[in-house]
This record gives sequence, structure tokens and C-alpha cells, in this order.
Amino acid sequence: MEFLTSTYFAFFLIVALGFIIGNIKIKGISLDISAVIFVALIFGHFGIQIPKDFQYIGLVLFIFTVGIQAGPGFFDSFKSKGKQILVIATLIIVSGGLTTFGVSYFFNIDYNIAIGMFTGALTSSPGLAAAIDSTNSPLASIGYGIAYPFGVLGVILFVRLLPKLVRQKISDCEKAIYEENRTDHPEIIFSQYEVQNENIFGKSIGELKVRAMTGAGISRVQHNGVTFTPTPATVLNEGDIIRAVGIKESLDKIEVLIGPQTDKDIPLSSKYEVQAILVTNKTIVNKTIRQLNLMTSFNAVITRIRRSGIDITPSSATHIKFGDKLMVSCDKGNMKQVVALLGNDSRRLSDTDLFPVAAGIILGVLVGKMNIQFGDNFSFSPGLTGGVLAVALILSNIGKTGPIIWTMTGSANQLLRQLGLLFFLAPVGTNAGAQLVETYNNYGAQLFLIGGIITIVPMVIGTVVGRVFFKINLLTLMGTITGGMTSTPGLAAADTMTETDAPSVAYATVYPIAMVLLILMVQILVSIF
Repeated sequence: MEFLTSTYFAFFLIVALGFIIGNIKIKGISLDISAVIFVALIFGHFGIQIPKDFQYIGLVLFIFTVGIQAGPGFFDSFKSKGKQILVIATLIIVSGGLTTFGVSYFFNIDYNIAIGMFTGALTSSPGLAAAIDSTNSPLASIGYGIAYPFGVLGVILFVRLLPKLVRQKISDCEKAIYEENRTDHPEIIFSQYEVQNENIFGKSIGELKVRAMTGAGISRVQHNGVTFTPTPATVLNEGDIIRAVGIKESLDKIEVLIGPQTDKDIPLSSKYEVQAILVTNKTIVNKTIRQLNLMTSFNAVITRIRRSGIDITPSSATHIKFGDKLMVSCDKGNMKQVVALLGNDSRRLSDTDLFPVAAGIILGVLVGKMNIQFGDNFSFSPGLTGGVLAVALILSNIGKTGPIIWTMTGSANQLLRQLGLLFFLAPVGTNAGAQLVETYNNYGAQLFLIGGIITIVPMVIGTVVGRVFFKINLLTLMGTITGGMTSTPGLAAADTMTETDAPSVAYATVYPIAMVLLILMVQILVSIF
């Protein structure tokens, strides 16, 4: 078995066996990629170790790609659900701290071990650092080691079983997420209207401020049988037919402003065409539609934008993002120039530029090492995970800095995320597996049970409050719980159960809050004990 001492062989063997076991379904439940950590535990028990450098490489890749994907939705999510998520994160940390205090008192456990168990049950390395610093005792590390294995496995199992426990299908939750997104970004439709409002006869589209007044755009005008793409200077006359594009509420306003809806179709003149164009030219990313000046330069109009599966009504202030699909109406003679300006090279979407990934992770590591001092008795450091996540969220929201595009395509993000996850789970599992038997022999089953209680109670409370009081979507709740428990493996389990990014967005929203609250709770427990 000498070949098992080879790190790369052992790593890929763990990964391969993990995928085989992960694909086994029992009553509709499977572990998927999370099975890798269970295989790693067994390997670790038999003395096979994957170097910790693998763990850190995997951690930063996984967290960075999570932040890049979640960034655009993070700030909107915090605005819309910030209070609910803050309450659940606080409940998870506070209930974990109170449970720790209760079991420590009831079972007469050394408080240094108990505080370490609290940080291990919530799998928080920054929390352990705060515990060691606050207690000045090596027992905190022992407590962490006792609770950590179940802290990892318990969250994974809880997340995997949660749909069954609450009797809800993941597919139904995904439909609800899609409906919520549709409500936030209503469907873009179009319709024709006849100019019959005498108050607007002879006035230009610019004078009427049609988009500002209604929220809809006019993509075509038919005058005396001739159809053309309008400009702000286009004058509307009685009997003209216009095509308006926007959400239903906007089109209702168009009907009031312009005149009644009509079944008359207004096909484009042979001089014009409509084409969907991909934005792959990095030089125009983050520019507004006004800055592109398509109307003046090419007599072209952007009628809608398709972004991340959602249709967006464009306005002059809308910023263009890499990978947007723009529906453009334009003179045939100018369409080639518009295509050249926007890019429309689908091959570039599959390219993965690793420089932004490396640069972003470097910035994240540096931010993670920052030490923020609050008074004389308390300091806070974001840590590796917090620093990388914060930087990724900010960079993905910025989108572009000079020639650097911080966002990446979904396929590239998914590949790097899964690769990082595998590099993370294998060493975490082997390291925990190496300590399981020794810890059991030294401290018995009681402390393992207590560590399990500290892990389970906060998740149950968070679930009850999230479902009963806040009615949070199950997928969002999964991300909220794993973020509140600061559990990256838990997020990985949730992430593989759905095609939506709801768990990742919630995790990214909750994690920074939970990390700060956990460190504060360590300080509170030390003062109470």
C-alpha cells in the first residue's frame, strides 16, 4: 500500500471514491460531492493525510468563486432581507453560546474546553483564535478538536436532510425563487399602439420624455406605411403606429400617453433588422447605454437586455455587463459595426482569465490579515475566509477595473468552485479523521455528544424561526443556516442540491455577520464563565 503515501494518488483516490459513494441514493437522498469528506475521514483514521496547503488552496478558490457569483445579488439581498437574515444569524450564534453555557454547567465541563467546543461546533477558525487568545489555555484547542468533526458532518447531514424534515421538494423551492426573481424583474413584453392622443400630436419622443414618463421604450414607428427606428427627435403624428417595449405596468402608461393598443403589426423596413448581440468586448463593460451613443453613431436602439437569465428594461443609465445579451434594432448597413463594437464572440465567454482570480485572492488574503482594534480589550480580524469573501463580493459588484473583468462565466465559476471544494474537503476530512479515535479514547463519548448538541440546537432554532416566522424559502434558509454556522462544507452540500444561487447569496450575506457575532460571543462566554 506504499502508493497511498503518495499525496496526489491518495487525493484523487479519495475524490473518485467520494463521487462513487455520493451518487448512491437511498430513499431519494444522496451525499453528492459531500461524500468526499466522509471518505477522507476513513482515510485519515488509517493515517493517510492530505497536506493542509491543499485545504487552504481549495478554501480560497471555493470562497472566491462563491463571492464572485453571489456579489451582484448580495447587496440587493441584504437590502430586501437584511433584517430577517440578521435576526437568524444572531439567534444561531446566541443559541449556540447559551447551549454551550448550559451544557458546561450541567455536565461540569471545564469552561476552556467548552468555549473551544463552541467554536468547533460552528467550525470557526477565527473563533478558535479568539478563544485561545481570550482563555490563554490549550484546552480550547482540545475542545475545538472534539466538536469540530461533528460540526463539519452535522451541518452537512442537517442540510441534506432538511428538505425531508420540512417535507418540501427542492424543485418547488426553485420555482418559488424563479417567481421571486420574476417579481423583482418583471417579464419584458411589447405591443403596438396607435397615436390618437391629440395632446401629443406633432411632439417629439424627446419632448414627451416617453421613457421617463412610462418606463417603456419605443423601438419602432410606422408613419405613412414606412417603418423606421425612432430617435428622440422623431415626431409622433395622428395615426402613427408605435411599438413599445417594457413591463406590463409601463405599457399601461404608454396606452394612456399615446393611444389605444392595436393589433396592427409594424414589421421593420427591409433597411432594418433586429439582432441579439453578446457583449464580449471588455472595453465597453461598465459603460452606460448613454455613453455607447448607439443612436447617434449607428441609428441603433437597444430594446432589451438579457442578463443572468433575466430580462431587463434598458435605460440610458443602464450599465453594460460582460456576457449581457442585447436585443438591438438597427439599420442593416450599420449592424456589422454595432456587432463589432459589442463583440458578439461566444468563444470569449468560455475563456477563463485566471489573472483576476489570482489578483482577487491576493487582495482577499491581505484584507484577511488586517487587525481591527475596538478599544483596549477587543480586536477583530476577518481571517482568510472573511477577507477573500469580502473582496470577491466587492469586486464582482464593481465588475471591471480598467482592463480587468472581475466577473466570470457560469461554467468557469462552477469548474473552479468544484475544484476548490475538492481540494478543501479532502484535507479537512483526513485531518479530522486522524483525531477521532484519539479524542474519543481521551474524553469518551460524552463530549462528542455535547459537541453534537451545540451544533444541532442553533440550526434547529434557526430553521424554526426562518420557516415559521419569516417564511424564508428553503434554499435561502439553507444558505442562511450554513452562513450562520460559518460552515463552508455545509454550503457545499446545499450548493450541490440546486441549480440556483440562492444558498450562496444567503451564505455570503450571513457569513460576515456571523463571524463577527461569534467572536463577540466568545468574549461574552469568557466573561460569564
